[in-house]
Amino acid sequence: MFVRTLRLRDFRSWTEVSLDLAAEPTIFVGRNGFGKTNLVESLQYLSTLRSHRVSTDASLVRTGAQSATASATVINGGRELTAEVQITPGKANRASVNGAPSRRARDIVGILRTVLFAPEDLALVRGEPSDRRRFADELAALAGPRMVAARSDYDRVLRQRSALLKTAASAMRSGGESAASVISTLDVWDTQLARFGAEVTAGRIDVVERLRPLVAAEYATLAPQSRPVDLRYRPSVGDDIVPTDGSVADVEYIEAVLLTRLVEARKKEIERGVCLVGPHRDDIDVVIAGQVAKGFASHGESWSLALAMRLGSVEFIRSDGAEPVVMLDDVFAELDASRRAALSRFAASVEQVIITAAVAEDIPAAIGGRRIAVGVRESSPESGGRESYLLEEGDR
Repeated sequence: MFVRTLRLRDFRSWTEVSLDLAAEPTIFVGRNGFGKTNLVESLQYLSTLRSHRVSTDASLVRTGAQSATASATVINGGRELTAEVQITPGKANRASVNGAPSRRARDIVGILRTVLFAPEDLALVRGEPSDRRRFADELAALAGPRMVAARSDYDRVLRQRSALLKTAASAMRSGGESAASVISTLDVWDTQLARFGAEVTAGRIDVVERLRPLVAAEYATLAPQSRPVDLRYRPSVGDDIVPTDGSVADVEYIEAVLLTRLVEARKKEIERGVCLVGPHRDDIDVVIAGQVAKGFASHGESWSLALAMRLGSVEFIRSDGAEPVVMLDDVFAELDASRRAALSRFAASVEQVIITAAVAEDIPAAIGGRRIAVGVRESSPESGGRESYLLEEGDR
Protein backbone atom coordinates (compact mmCIF):
# COMPACT_ATOMS: atom_id res chain seq x y z
CA MET A 1 0.00 0.00 0.00
CA PHE A 2 1.21 3.50 -0.81
CA VAL A 3 -0.19 6.99 -1.34
CA ARG A 4 0.16 8.10 -4.95
CA THR A 5 -1.36 11.57 -4.59
CA LEU A 6 -2.15 13.82 -1.63
CA ARG A 7 -4.32 16.89 -2.11
CA LEU A 8 -5.24 19.44 0.56
CA ARG A 9 -7.33 22.58 0.54
CA ASP A 10 -7.51 24.91 3.55
CA PHE A 11 -6.11 22.21 5.82
CA ARG A 12 -4.20 23.80 8.69
CA SER A 13 -1.47 25.98 7.16
CA TRP A 14 -1.95 24.68 3.61
CA THR A 15 -4.17 26.81 1.40
CA GLU A 16 -3.84 24.32 -1.43
CA VAL A 17 -1.35 21.62 -2.33
CA SER A 18 -1.25 18.69 -4.74
CA LEU A 19 1.61 16.30 -4.19
CA ASP A 20 2.61 13.21 -6.17
CA LEU A 21 4.26 10.50 -4.10
CA ALA A 22 5.78 7.08 -4.78
CA ALA A 23 6.52 3.81 -3.03
CA GLU A 24 9.77 5.10 -1.57
CA PRO A 25 10.97 7.27 1.31
CA THR A 26 9.80 10.88 1.05
CA ILE A 27 11.42 13.37 3.42
CA PHE A 28 9.94 16.80 4.11
CA VAL A 29 12.49 19.22 5.50
CA GLY A 30 11.66 22.60 7.00
CA ARG A 31 11.88 24.61 10.18
CA ASN A 32 9.48 24.00 13.04
CA GLY A 33 6.13 25.68 12.43
CA PHE A 34 6.42 25.52 8.64
CA GLY A 35 3.67 22.92 8.17
CA LYS A 36 5.51 19.62 7.71
CA THR A 37 3.54 17.86 10.43
CA ASN A 38 0.28 19.08 8.89
CA LEU A 39 0.98 16.89 5.86
CA VAL A 40 1.34 13.67 7.85
CA GLU A 41 -1.54 14.70 10.08
CA SER A 42 -3.82 14.89 7.04
CA LEU A 43 -2.90 11.34 6.05
CA GLN A 44 -3.43 10.13 9.60
CA TYR A 45 -6.84 11.79 9.59
CA LEU A 46 -7.82 10.10 6.32
CA SER A 47 -6.76 6.80 7.88
CA THR A 48 -8.54 7.05 11.25
CA LEU A 49 -10.75 10.19 11.10
CA ARG A 50 -8.80 11.43 14.09
CA SER A 51 -5.91 13.82 14.57
CA HIS A 52 -2.97 12.77 16.73
CA ARG A 53 -2.58 16.38 17.89
CA VAL A 54 -6.04 17.75 18.73
CA SER A 55 -9.31 16.31 19.99
CA THR A 56 -11.64 18.46 17.88
CA ASP A 57 -11.74 18.96 14.11
CA ALA A 58 -12.27 22.73 14.12
CA SER A 59 -8.55 23.52 14.40
CA LEU A 60 -7.85 21.47 11.26
CA VAL A 61 -9.61 24.12 9.15
CA ARG A 62 -7.45 27.00 7.99
CA THR A 63 -8.20 30.33 9.67
CA GLY A 64 -10.81 32.23 7.67
CA ALA A 65 -11.95 29.18 5.67
CA GLN A 66 -15.37 27.58 5.99
CA SER A 67 -14.11 24.01 5.59
CA ALA A 68 -11.04 21.92 4.87
CA THR A 69 -10.62 19.08 2.38
CA ALA A 70 -8.10 16.25 2.42
CA SER A 71 -7.86 13.68 -0.35
CA ALA A 72 -5.50 10.76 -0.98
CA THR A 73 -5.28 8.36 -3.88
CA VAL A 74 -4.11 5.03 -2.50
CA ILE A 75 -2.66 2.09 -4.41
CA ASN A 76 -3.22 -1.23 -2.66
CA GLY A 77 -2.33 -4.47 -4.43
CA GLY A 78 -2.80 -2.86 -7.83
CA ARG A 79 -6.20 -1.42 -6.89
CA GLU A 80 -6.58 2.36 -6.85
CA LEU A 81 -9.00 4.19 -4.54
CA THR A 82 -9.32 7.87 -3.74
CA ALA A 83 -10.60 8.74 -0.27
CA GLU A 84 -11.68 12.31 0.42
CA VAL A 85 -13.07 13.99 3.50
CA GLN A 86 -14.47 17.49 3.93
CA ILE A 87 -14.24 18.91 7.44
CA THR A 88 -16.73 21.64 8.33
CA PRO A 89 -16.79 22.89 11.94
CA GLY A 90 -20.18 22.45 13.55
CA LYS A 91 -21.37 20.02 10.88
CA ALA A 92 -20.95 16.34 10.12
CA ASN A 93 -17.93 15.56 7.99
CA ARG A 94 -18.61 14.52 4.40
CA ALA A 95 -16.62 11.83 2.64
CA SER A 96 -16.39 10.30 -0.80
CA VAL A 97 -14.71 7.33 -2.45
CA ASN A 98 -13.57 7.78 -6.05
CA GLY A 99 -15.75 10.89 -6.21
CA ALA A 100 -18.94 9.13 -5.10
CA PRO A 101 -20.39 10.53 -1.85
CA SER A 102 -20.41 8.12 1.09
CA ARG A 103 -23.39 7.83 3.42
CA ARG A 104 -21.10 8.25 6.42
CA ALA A 105 -17.61 9.66 6.79
CA ARG A 106 -16.43 6.51 8.54
CA ASP A 107 -16.98 4.50 5.34
CA ILE A 108 -13.53 5.63 4.12
CA VAL A 109 -11.75 4.11 7.12
CA GLY A 110 -9.58 1.21 5.99
CA ILE A 111 -8.81 2.53 2.50
CA LEU A 112 -5.58 4.00 3.84
CA ARG A 113 -3.75 2.36 6.73
CA THR A 114 -1.03 4.30 8.45
CA VAL A 115 1.28 4.08 11.43
CA LEU A 116 2.56 7.41 12.72
CA PHE A 117 5.47 7.78 15.12
CA ALA A 118 5.84 11.26 16.58
CA PRO A 119 7.52 12.90 19.61
CA GLU A 120 4.12 12.92 21.32
CA ASP A 121 4.34 9.11 21.44
CA LEU A 122 6.41 9.29 24.60
CA ALA A 123 2.98 9.78 26.21
CA LEU A 124 2.20 6.15 25.34
CA VAL A 125 4.53 5.26 28.18
CA ARG A 126 4.61 8.34 30.41
CA GLY A 127 1.27 9.98 29.67
CA GLU A 128 -2.31 9.58 30.81
CA PRO A 129 -4.55 6.54 30.25
CA SER A 130 -6.37 8.47 27.51
CA ASP A 131 -3.16 8.44 25.42
CA ARG A 132 -2.96 4.65 25.56
CA ARG A 133 -6.69 4.23 24.97
CA ARG A 134 -6.41 6.33 21.83
CA PHE A 135 -3.51 4.17 20.64
CA ALA A 136 -5.63 1.02 20.94
CA ASP A 137 -8.70 2.68 19.43
CA GLU A 138 -6.76 3.78 16.36
CA LEU A 139 -5.59 0.23 15.69
CA ALA A 140 -9.06 -1.19 16.34
CA ALA A 141 -10.50 1.37 13.91
CA LEU A 142 -8.31 0.05 11.11
CA ALA A 143 -10.44 -3.11 11.18
CA GLY A 144 -13.10 -1.07 9.40
CA PRO A 145 -16.12 1.19 9.89
CA ARG A 146 -17.83 -1.09 12.43
CA MET A 147 -15.33 -0.34 15.19
CA VAL A 148 -15.35 3.35 14.30
CA ALA A 149 -19.15 3.31 14.62
CA ALA A 150 -19.00 1.56 18.00
CA ARG A 151 -16.60 4.17 19.38
CA SER A 152 -18.66 7.03 17.95
CA ASP A 153 -21.88 5.61 19.40
CA TYR A 154 -20.23 5.04 22.77
CA ASP A 155 -18.92 8.62 22.92
CA ARG A 156 -22.38 9.96 22.05
CA VAL A 157 -24.12 7.89 24.74
CA LEU A 158 -21.44 8.77 27.29
CA ARG A 159 -21.95 12.51 26.70
CA GLN A 160 -25.72 12.25 27.00
CA ARG A 161 -25.64 10.01 30.05
CA SER A 162 -23.07 12.27 31.74
CA ALA A 163 -25.30 15.28 31.15
CA LEU A 164 -28.23 13.42 32.73
CA LEU A 165 -26.16 12.50 35.78
CA LYS A 166 -25.37 16.17 36.40
CA THR A 167 -29.08 16.92 36.80
CA ALA A 168 -30.00 13.67 38.53
CA ALA A 169 -28.98 14.68 42.05
CA SER A 170 -31.48 17.54 42.29
CA ALA A 171 -34.22 15.39 40.73
CA MET A 172 -33.61 12.66 43.29
CA ARG A 173 -33.81 15.16 46.14
CA SER A 174 -37.12 16.51 44.87
CA GLY A 175 -38.55 12.99 44.49
CA GLY A 176 -41.89 12.32 42.85
CA GLU A 177 -42.38 11.93 39.11
CA SER A 178 -39.19 13.82 38.36
CA ALA A 179 -37.06 11.24 40.16
CA ALA A 180 -38.92 8.34 38.55
CA SER A 181 -38.35 9.85 35.12
CA VAL A 182 -34.62 10.21 35.78
CA ILE A 183 -34.31 6.59 36.91
CA SER A 184 -36.24 5.38 33.86
CA THR A 185 -34.07 7.44 31.52
CA LEU A 186 -30.87 6.23 33.21
CA ASP A 187 -31.98 2.64 32.66
CA VAL A 188 -32.22 3.31 28.93
CA TRP A 189 -28.78 4.96 28.77
CA ASP A 190 -27.24 2.18 30.90
CA THR A 191 -28.37 -0.40 28.36
CA GLN A 192 -26.87 1.54 25.45
CA LEU A 193 -23.66 2.38 27.31
CA ALA A 194 -23.14 -1.30 28.14
CA ARG A 195 -23.84 -2.43 24.57
CA PHE A 196 -21.53 -0.01 22.81
CA GLY A 197 -19.00 -0.08 25.65
CA ALA A 198 -18.71 -3.85 25.34
CA GLU A 199 -17.86 -3.57 21.64
CA VAL A 200 -15.22 -0.90 22.31
CA THR A 201 -13.72 -2.87 25.19
CA ALA A 202 -13.62 -6.15 23.28
CA GLY A 203 -11.96 -4.44 20.32
CA ARG A 204 -9.27 -2.97 22.55
CA ILE A 205 -8.64 -6.24 24.39
CA ASP A 206 -8.16 -8.09 21.13
CA VAL A 207 -5.78 -5.39 19.87
CA VAL A 208 -3.66 -5.59 23.02
CA GLU A 209 -3.56 -9.39 23.04
CA ARG A 210 -2.39 -9.48 19.42
CA LEU A 211 0.14 -6.70 20.02
CA ARG A 212 1.81 -8.20 23.08
CA PRO A 213 4.25 -10.57 21.35
CA LEU A 214 4.88 -8.10 18.52
CA VAL A 215 5.87 -5.27 20.87
CA ALA A 216 8.01 -7.63 22.95
CA ALA A 217 9.88 -8.76 19.82
CA GLU A 218 10.43 -5.21 18.54
CA TYR A 219 11.69 -4.06 21.94
CA ALA A 220 14.12 -6.98 22.14
CA THR A 221 15.51 -5.88 18.77
CA LEU A 222 15.82 -2.24 19.81
CA ALA A 223 17.33 -3.03 23.21
CA PRO A 224 18.73 -6.57 23.10
CA GLN A 225 20.33 -6.30 26.55
CA SER A 226 17.25 -4.88 28.24
CA ARG A 227 14.59 -6.50 30.38
CA PRO A 228 11.47 -8.16 28.89
CA VAL A 229 8.38 -6.05 28.21
CA ASP A 230 4.67 -6.74 27.99
CA LEU A 231 1.31 -5.02 27.52
CA ARG A 232 -1.66 -5.59 29.79
CA TYR A 233 -5.20 -4.32 29.33
CA ARG A 234 -6.56 -3.06 32.65
CA PRO A 235 -10.36 -2.64 32.60
CA SER A 236 -11.98 -0.56 35.31
CA VAL A 237 -14.72 -3.20 35.77
CA GLY A 238 -12.32 -6.02 36.65
CA ASP A 239 -9.73 -8.24 35.01
CA ASP A 240 -12.10 -11.19 34.59
CA ILE A 241 -13.38 -9.83 31.26
CA VAL A 242 -9.90 -10.29 29.73
CA PRO A 243 -9.47 -13.87 28.41
CA THR A 244 -6.43 -15.70 29.75
CA ASP A 245 -6.56 -18.62 27.31
CA GLY A 246 -5.91 -16.70 24.10
CA SER A 247 -9.56 -16.66 23.05
CA VAL A 248 -11.39 -13.65 21.63
CA ALA A 249 -13.01 -11.31 24.15
CA ASP A 250 -16.69 -12.19 24.81
CA VAL A 251 -18.76 -9.11 23.92
CA GLU A 252 -21.94 -10.44 25.55
CA TYR A 253 -20.15 -11.24 28.81
CA ILE A 254 -18.50 -7.81 28.89
CA GLU A 255 -21.90 -6.18 28.28
CA ALA A 256 -23.42 -8.11 31.21
CA VAL A 257 -20.53 -7.11 33.50
CA LEU A 258 -20.84 -3.46 32.49
CA LEU A 259 -24.58 -3.48 33.23
CA THR A 260 -23.96 -4.98 36.66
CA ARG A 261 -21.27 -2.43 37.50
CA LEU A 262 -23.50 0.43 36.34
CA VAL A 263 -26.23 -0.67 38.73
CA GLU A 264 -23.73 -0.98 41.58
CA ALA A 265 -22.23 2.47 40.90
CA ARG A 266 -25.47 4.37 40.27
CA LYS A 267 -25.75 6.01 43.69
CA LYS A 268 -22.13 7.15 43.64
CA GLU A 269 -22.44 8.36 40.04
CA ILE A 270 -25.48 10.49 40.89
CA GLU A 271 -23.72 11.94 43.92
CA ARG A 272 -20.64 12.89 41.89
CA GLY A 273 -22.42 13.70 38.61
CA VAL A 274 -19.97 11.70 36.49
CA CYS A 275 -19.97 8.32 34.73
CA LEU A 276 -17.67 6.02 36.70
CA VAL A 277 -18.11 2.84 34.67
CA GLY A 278 -17.05 2.07 31.11
CA PRO A 279 -14.09 1.80 28.73
CA HIS A 280 -13.45 5.55 29.08
CA ARG A 281 -11.90 4.68 32.46
CA ASP A 282 -9.73 1.75 31.31
CA ASP A 283 -5.96 1.76 30.86
CA ILE A 284 -3.22 -0.25 29.16
CA ASP A 285 -0.23 -1.04 31.31
CA VAL A 286 3.12 -0.94 29.54
CA VAL A 287 5.20 -3.32 31.63
CA ILE A 288 8.96 -3.73 31.83
CA ALA A 289 10.52 -6.41 34.03
CA GLY A 290 7.14 -6.97 35.67
CA GLN A 291 6.67 -3.31 36.66
CA VAL A 292 4.51 -0.63 35.05
CA ALA A 293 6.89 1.50 32.99
CA LYS A 294 5.25 4.84 33.81
CA GLY A 295 7.35 6.46 36.51
CA PHE A 296 9.78 3.54 36.46
CA ALA A 297 11.42 3.26 33.03
CA SER A 298 14.36 5.49 32.15
CA HIS A 299 14.10 8.11 29.41
CA GLY A 300 15.90 5.83 26.96
CA GLU A 301 13.75 2.85 27.88
CA SER A 302 10.60 4.95 27.49
CA TRP A 303 11.61 5.97 23.97
CA SER A 304 12.40 2.37 23.07
CA LEU A 305 9.04 1.24 24.47
CA ALA A 306 7.13 3.89 22.51
CA LEU A 307 9.01 3.02 19.34
CA ALA A 308 8.42 -0.70 19.90
CA MET A 309 4.68 -0.05 20.24
CA ARG A 310 4.62 1.74 16.89
CA LEU A 311 6.80 -0.80 15.12
CA GLY A 312 4.66 -3.54 16.61
CA SER A 313 1.64 -1.74 15.15
CA VAL A 314 3.15 -2.09 11.67
CA GLU A 315 3.48 -5.84 12.17
CA PHE A 316 -0.05 -5.91 13.59
CA ILE A 317 -1.42 -4.42 10.35
CA ARG A 318 0.79 -6.65 8.24
CA SER A 319 -0.70 -9.68 9.98
CA ASP A 320 -4.05 -8.63 8.48
CA GLY A 321 -2.54 -8.77 5.00
CA ALA A 322 -1.98 -5.02 4.55
CA GLU A 323 1.20 -2.99 4.24
CA PRO A 324 0.71 0.33 6.09
CA VAL A 325 2.20 3.66 5.15
CA VAL A 326 4.72 4.51 7.88
CA MET A 327 5.12 8.14 8.91
CA LEU A 328 7.96 9.40 11.11
CA ASP A 329 7.25 12.92 12.29
CA ASP A 330 10.44 14.66 13.44
CA VAL A 331 11.53 11.71 15.57
CA PHE A 332 15.14 11.18 14.47
CA ALA A 333 16.20 14.28 16.41
CA GLU A 334 14.86 12.63 19.58
CA LEU A 335 16.70 9.32 19.20
CA ASP A 336 20.25 8.27 20.00
CA ALA A 337 22.52 6.68 17.40
CA SER A 338 21.51 3.06 18.07
CA ARG A 339 17.79 3.80 17.90
CA ARG A 340 18.27 5.88 14.76
CA ALA A 341 20.04 2.95 13.14
CA ALA A 342 17.29 0.54 14.17
CA LEU A 343 14.57 2.84 12.84
CA SER A 344 16.51 3.29 9.58
CA ARG A 345 16.65 -0.46 9.09
CA PHE A 346 12.94 -0.73 9.71
CA ALA A 347 12.20 2.13 7.29
CA ALA A 348 14.02 0.20 4.58
CA SER A 349 11.59 -2.73 5.04
CA VAL A 350 8.35 -0.82 4.37
CA GLU A 351 6.82 0.04 1.03
CA GLN A 352 6.33 3.74 1.69
CA VAL A 353 7.75 5.84 4.51
CA ILE A 354 7.09 9.56 4.92
CA ILE A 355 9.49 11.46 7.16
CA THR A 356 9.61 15.03 8.45
CA ALA A 357 12.67 16.74 9.87
CA ALA A 358 13.60 20.26 10.92
CA VAL A 359 17.26 19.58 10.07
CA ALA A 360 18.18 17.44 7.07
CA GLU A 361 21.28 16.12 8.82
CA ASP A 362 19.06 14.39 11.41
CA ILE A 363 18.05 11.86 8.77
CA PRO A 364 20.50 8.93 8.53
CA ALA A 365 22.34 8.75 5.24
CA ALA A 366 21.13 5.18 4.78
CA ILE A 367 17.63 6.47 4.07
CA GLY A 368 17.47 7.49 0.43
CA GLY A 369 14.40 8.51 -1.50
CA ARG A 370 13.08 11.97 -2.32
CA ARG A 371 13.63 15.11 -0.28
CA ILE A 372 11.21 18.04 -0.45
CA ALA A 373 11.74 21.40 1.23
CA VAL A 374 8.79 23.07 2.95
CA GLY A 375 8.58 26.85 3.25
CA VAL A 376 6.20 29.42 4.69
CA ARG A 377 5.17 32.81 3.34
CA GLU A 378 3.03 35.71 4.43
CA SER A 379 -0.68 35.73 3.60
CA SER A 380 -3.65 37.89 4.49
CA PRO A 381 -4.44 38.35 8.19
CA GLU A 382 -7.93 36.92 7.55
CA SER A 383 -6.35 33.57 6.59
CA GLY A 384 -3.97 33.35 9.52
CA GLY A 385 -1.11 35.50 8.24
CA ARG A 386 1.07 32.61 6.99
CA GLU A 387 0.72 29.73 4.57
CA SER A 388 2.88 26.71 3.83
CA TYR A 389 4.18 25.81 0.40
CA LEU A 390 6.54 23.35 -1.27
CA LEU A 391 9.76 24.83 -2.56
CA GLU A 392 10.78 24.20 -6.13
CA GLU A 393 14.25 22.88 -6.82
CA GLY A 394 15.58 26.32 -7.65
CA ASP A 395 14.24 27.80 -4.40
CA ARG A 396 16.05 25.42 -2.05
